[in-house]
Amino acid sequence: MEGQSVEELLAKAERDEAEKLQRITVHKELELEFDLGNLLASDRNPPTGLRRAGPTPEAELQALARDNTQLLINQLWQLPTERVEEALVARLPEPTTRLPREKPVPQPRPLTRWQQFARLKGIRPKKKTNLVWDEVSGQWRRRWGYQRARDDTKEWLIEVPGGADPLEDQFAKRIQAKKERVAKNELNRLRNLARAHKMQLPSAAGMHPTGHQSKEELGRAMQVAKVSTASVGRFQERLPKEKAPRGSGKKRKFQPLFGDFAAEKKSQLELLRVMNSKKPQLDVTRATNKQMREEDQEEAAKRRKMSQKGKRKGGRQGPGGKRKGAPPSQGGKRKGAFGGKMNSGPPRLGGKRKGGHHQGGKRRK
Repeated sequence: MEGQSVEELLAKAERDEAEKLQRITVHKELELEFDLGNLLASDRNPPTGLRRAGPTPEAELQALARDNTQLLINQLWQLPTERVEEALVARLPEPTTRLPREKPVPQPRPLTRWQQFARLKGIRPKKKTNLVWDEVSGQWRRRWGYQRARDDTKEWLIEVPGGADPLEDQFAKRIQAKKERVAKNELNRLRNLARAHKMQLPSAAGMHPTGHQSKEELGRAMQVAKVSTASVGRFQERLPKEKAPRGSGKKRKFQPLFGDFAAEKKSQLELLRVMNSKKPQLDVTRATNKQMREEDQEEAAKRRKMSQKGKRKGGRQGPGGKRKGAPPSQGGKRKGAFGGKMNSGPPRLGGKRKGGHHQGGKRRK
């Protein structure tokens, strides 16, 4: 009995060992192609077992997936391994299969103005410890932030500096100075972002942070503020004699993402019909009006050119002189007008008369 039981146990152990070897050993007619960097295995063997499985191939699919996964794991165990935090990991090679991306590869963040200056001058950042010794409290405290060392906001008494107004609130002055520093840092951050995205700086489009603003800058800033609403300034109140702004633009209208599918289908079919039609669509009325406008503009340009040529030919020679191509009232001889002989009336410039003194005439002896 004992001999038989020992023999049965040995046979059972051999069968178990054979089953384990059979589970990790998989035979394929064509070897699989592995991309261990992406944990990818490609099986090019024909699916003969699936064809014999009939309408229910679930079992055959599970067996095929199990065998291919076993082959991939066998390849992973052949890679060099290392121990990281009491865990045995395998070092994967570089992937060979290029997988498509949903979005483009992110670009490296552009350098700020200080980083560019530091790189140009060779300045390297120095790492500082987070904790410093606070002589007031006698403890190690953080360099920045909450409960930091040498925190001047907790002081209950501030010495008035020399030359300052003794009635000035030094606590309020310190708070205002901190707000200005925070605002300056925020402005520099926005400038760095605008410079990185090649956009116009905030100070060039509207109000300047400091200094005096001109009339044009104030008007532009007021117009931008009025149209910076959901209704694009349509319901904003105006002054009694204020004119409507020009060039304010129109609010774009977009079709809803979900809604009338029939209208969307109709518009898409109309677009396809226009694209597939061989005969181009021509608006006769619009084309005629455009041709008439162009002809009117050409005629107006010709008339303007001819008038400019006439003015250049009949240019004025001098005060009281003669010129060709001008009306007789300018520079010509006629009675009772400029530049001609006059027997009566007040003295005129550039004419002749008997007796008296006037500019441009002859004096009688």
